Amino acid sequence: MAKNLLIVESPAKAKTIEGYLGKDFLVKSSYGHIRDLVKTDDAIDTENNFKQKYEVPADKKAIVSELKKLAKTAETVWLASDEDREGEAISWHLYETLGLKDENTKRIVFHEITKPAILKAIETPRKIDFNLVNAQQARRVLDRLVGFELSPVLWRKVKPSLSAGRVQSVAVRLIVEREREINRFEAEASYKVVAIFNTGKAREQFKAELPQRFQTSVEAEKFLKDCVEASFTVGSLETKPSKRTPAAPFTTSTLQQEASRKLGFSVARTMQVAQRLYEAGRITYMRTDSVNLSDTALQAARAEIVSAYGDQYHKQRQYRTKSAGAQEAHEAIRPTYFNEHSIDGDNSERRLYELIWKRSIASQMSEAEFEKTTAKIDVSTRKEDFVATGEVLKFDGFLKVYMESTDDDQDGLDDGDSENKLLPPLTTGQDLQLKNMNATERFSRPSARFTEASLVKKLEELGIGRPSTYAPTISTIQNRGYVVKEDRDGKERVYEVISLENGQVSSTKKTEITGAERSKLFPTDIGVLVNDFLVQHFNDIVDYNFTATVEKEFDEIAQGYKEWTDMLSNFYGPFHTEVQDTLENADRATHERELGVDPASGKPVSVRVGRFGPLVQIGSADDEEKPRFASLRKGQMIETITFEEAMDLFNLPKKVGEFEEKEMTVAIGRFGPYIRHNSSFYSLPKGVDPLDVTEEQAVEIIKEKRQKDKDKIIRVFDENPEAKIENGRWGPFVRFGKQNLKIPKGTEVEKITYEDVLKWAEEDSKGGSAKKATRTTKTTKTAKAAKPAAKAKKK
Repeated sequence: MAKNLLIVESPAKAKTIEGYLGKDFLVKSSYGHIRDLVKTDDAIDTENNFKQKYEVPADKKAIVSELKKLAKTAETVWLASDEDREGEAISWHLYETLGLKDENTKRIVFHEITKPAILKAIETPRKIDFNLVNAQQARRVLDRLVGFELSPVLWRKVKPSLSAGRVQSVAVRLIVEREREINRFEAEASYKVVAIFNTGKAREQFKAELPQRFQTSVEAEKFLKDCVEASFTVGSLETKPSKRTPAAPFTTSTLQQEASRKLGFSVARTMQVAQRLYEAGRITYMRTDSVNLSDTALQAARAEIVSAYGDQYHKQRQYRTKSAGAQEAHEAIRPTYFNEHSIDGDNSERRLYELIWKRSIASQMSEAEFEKTTAKIDVSTRKEDFVATGEVLKFDGFLKVYMESTDDDQDGLDDGDSENKLLPPLTTGQDLQLKNMNATERFSRPSARFTEASLVKKLEELGIGRPSTYAPTISTIQNRGYVVKEDRDGKERVYEVISLENGQVSSTKKTEITGAERSKLFPTDIGVLVNDFLVQHFNDIVDYNFTATVEKEFDEIAQGYKEWTDMLSNFYGPFHTEVQDTLENADRATHERELGVDPASGKPVSVRVGRFGPLVQIGSADDEEKPRFASLRKGQMIETITFEEAMDLFNLPKKVGEFEEKEMTVAIGRFGPYIRHNSSFYSLPKGVDPLDVTEEQAVEIIKEKRQKDKDKIIRVFDENPEAKIENGRWGPFVRFGKQNLKIPKGTEVEKITYEDVLKWAEEDSKGGSAKKATRTTKTTKTAKAAKPAAKAKKK
């Protein structure tokens, strides 16, 4: 038996570390937390200093039993969970649950899984840091109390089966308030004037823009007409050097943002991939708010930059984190070995690693140097000047490796960017020739809706949440149905372009698509309803300053400046009183709106949240005749739906004609609009309004879908037409009745026999039974664990 038992959180990490230590070490994984608060109502004793009652979940009992046996026979037990508060708490739970003794237990931390880092950690062990444990306990207890006491209030006053959380509720509030800001926004038009000049030589032309905009079409047209007879000269020239510095190395937040912008990763996916890279020893710890790099990292980065690009490309920088609660002793996210420009792994791992490597290397490289020229162009008939700018890259510096992306959202219209990469040679007083000039109607835009990444950025700016909480917060608000992430089509908008060319001024109307959204976060009606209720009755819980203050208090507990039970007492007393008061006195929330009166029946038309989601209702429950109902469509909301839009919903399902002597009906279902024909369903193509579908369109959609289905079939077996080889999303597969069978790797499709199909089907059935049994066991365990959460003892 090994003298030393070293316990980490994940099996992947255990495997990596085991390779660095000798035969005297046995490395085992706890698979995360080994115990949690009990699900009964005595989980937290609010009358006894918030004492907690823990239990080992059923799926962790075997792990705990094994670790206990190994710990008894080991001379020293090394607790090597992650270096953050959650990791410290895991070490404490292991210490308590395994019955470890202080004299033969050592706590070690490291922020990268490399041999030098592991050996250094072994040489410098410490004890469990109870300040960090208390900070984690404070967060866990506070969040349990909030979710635990608020949820029953929501069940009684809003809708059954709802839940609330401290940070999640604030995130929902941000999204709801942004949506309302956008809905209130009224676009204002103005005219942007861009001209193209040349020096008289055919290729020496450039763009210039009028810095001010005209508010009306009349003003813009007047300016262009005044320019018909005008002469244009270079009024002034200014050339000056400029520099651009690289961004700091990644923190959790900035990695999530940049992986979203550059790679299209969700926040959760970024963290999953980063976790795998960390556990494989590729990068440093991925939950950090520090931009600091260690001396070792700085030296390694310098060596790599000088070797790959030359000495002139290196400039050492030590970044400092602005956040007061950041841990400067920790490092930013960086590669463990800078000389590894790329790695083996799946596509996601390779791409994320490359992003981290480039950002880290670029942070230690020289500034990019530019020469910027600004020319002012006088108009003889007006007092306004055009401005032309050009920028020349003199030294690429860090841009050789990496350029940071931005969150800017632009409408699809390209109305002539006034930036020039390079201006032609110009002199002050030089006469210029006008090629053409356009005054384009542009509209002001509201703040952009949040993406997952920009929401993380906002939470971080407000001091809400910490690196470990961003991803679970964003996953939770979507899983609870309070927020949806989706694409939405834009709307067509008409705009005016006034042009001056060849001495003639003309005006044309053009169209653009505006407001199209890609992977944006939208509040659902139930999210809005819950948010409004919490804002009205529990404003402290969803107040941005309060939530940020709570995070600071957790930081103070972690640093030993504040007693965690005092902090909880100060919060819980007023909060519990508020809960009781709301249960007794608050009205039930409905989020109902009266829209008007149905002209056909004279009955009221209203919109509200029903048992199965938002709906429009004609009539009331008191009427002799039952009310009529229609569900809202995707993208429609209770707050913004109009009377006309609501009444249109009652036009579906609608009959659109016949095909093959069978009726065709258009309707909207769970997965969007569709055509029903002869007991089959055909989804409408994106952008087709179900209310506008004609008989001819419906027939065409049905025929196209049938042809696609036909093209999918590679072969049908003569022995049984239920057995087919089809082309799927990931290549050919066998469809055998209700079974989808994977074709073994290396099998030639044309040589597959019916006997092969029968054999694979039998193997799949046996495997399916095993899978089903496993699922049943897991479901039973989950069902047991899903009992109502423990109610804290009331004062």
